[in-house]
Amino acid sequence: MRSDRLDFLRHDEDRLARTLPEALNQGERDVVLTNWPMWARASQLPPDGNWRVWLIMAGRGFGKTRAGAEWVRMVAERDHSARIALVASSLHEARSVMVEGESGIMTVSPPHMRPRYEPSLRRIVWPNGAQALLYSAAEAEALRGPQHSHAWCDEIAKWDDNQGQARRCWDNLMLGLRLGDAPQIVATTTPRAVPLVRRLMAQVSEDGDVVLTRGSTLENEANLPGRFIADVTREFGGTLLGRQELDGELIDDLPGALWTRALLEVCRETTAVPAMKRVIVGVDPPASAEGDACGIVVCGLGDDGVARVLTDATVEKASPERWARAVAETARTWSADRVVAEANQGGAMVEAVLRAANATLPLRLVHATRGKAARAEPVAALYETGRVRHAGMFARLEDELCGLLPGGTYQGPGRSPDRADACVWALTELMLGRTGEPRIWFD
Repeated sequence: MRSDRLDFLRHDEDRLARTLPEALNQGERDVVLTNWPMWARASQLPPDGNWRVWLIMAGRGFGKTRAGAEWVRMVAERDHSARIALVASSLHEARSVMVEGESGIMTVSPPHMRPRYEPSLRRIVWPNGAQALLYSAAEAEALRGPQHSHAWCDEIAKWDDNQGQARRCWDNLMLGLRLGDAPQIVATTTPRAVPLVRRLMAQVSEDGDVVLTRGSTLENEANLPGRFIADVTREFGGTLLGRQELDGELIDDLPGALWTRALLEVCRETTAVPAMKRVIVGVDPPASAEGDACGIVVCGLGDDGVARVLTDATVEKASPERWARAVAETARTWSADRVVAEANQGGAMVEAVLRAANATLPLRLVHATRGKAARAEPVAALYETGRVRHAGMFARLEDELCGLLPGGTYQGPGRSPDRADACVWALTELMLGRTGEPRIWFD
């Protein structure tokens, strides 16, 4: 096939899919549409060389899952004796993402080589006899004993590493990777500075034993909805979280920081948010009319006793009238039980401005006797014990939280952690009493 024709096909898959039935029979059409090297970007194809681990660390929407699934398919179709381990953070994710997902193994396989999935046995069997078994990284001991020739590990940065669980799972997998002439692992993940990812990054070297592919969300822009690109660019562009989740950059945590990226990921909630029995709006007003951001963060307490960060409604470079209206509107939208606002910088002014926006605002002013980072320490302890979750991703707020250090130091973006302070006030009101200074509850 001519190279210019191949370039055309690579960039016009939809048009080709519409016109193929006119030129080819169904079998031929399936062969062309499932010819992964024809459609893949170079970064989605296995690297050259005698590598042992191929680490694909890239932003969301890059096409990591598709690359992993297609690699498994290639191995299985070429080697009837292949025994492949499929490892995810849970068995549910192994099945819903790696096997049955939109870019999973079953979806990308052509009809004539589509494998049989046996859920009760956690097994996939190809027509030629190749097999894959599903594992959960939460059950590290399940990988002690079984032997494999290949493995695909998905989102390794999400694997629970409590007491070294994720690393123990990886080690057990490696010890069992002893079938065939050249055992290999593909690990696909969004970058997070967790111990397992750090260990693999340290092993990337010129000898090609561990090969790293990096990439950003925008590399796959042609296959992503325009609205998605616009939304994530607006929400996360210019943030540290955006550099991690979109650009595929590994962001190191500050040594000793009260919050880490890994901790926030553990506390992130992707399921439906339960009903809240109490909702608080935390406010950190700017120090002057020309100040920077007015931190406005909404937190709620569920019937399960867990607090949740619900939204970050912070406004930047706003006049007193504007930020006061934003506070009042946020309280109305979320049916807040109370607005807690720091009043160290002109308490009477803060109250007057907020009352002018809404005279009936359920307002409570608090006065801080310690610095922002020092106030945050007992709140960070709530995260450590699983008593706070984030109902979504709040890039700028999370960047600020990860910039707070013990002893009152802030080394995050901007001059002041206004969003983080608003969040701390709201969670203090919900979980640590109403003294205006955090206290730790002991069970």
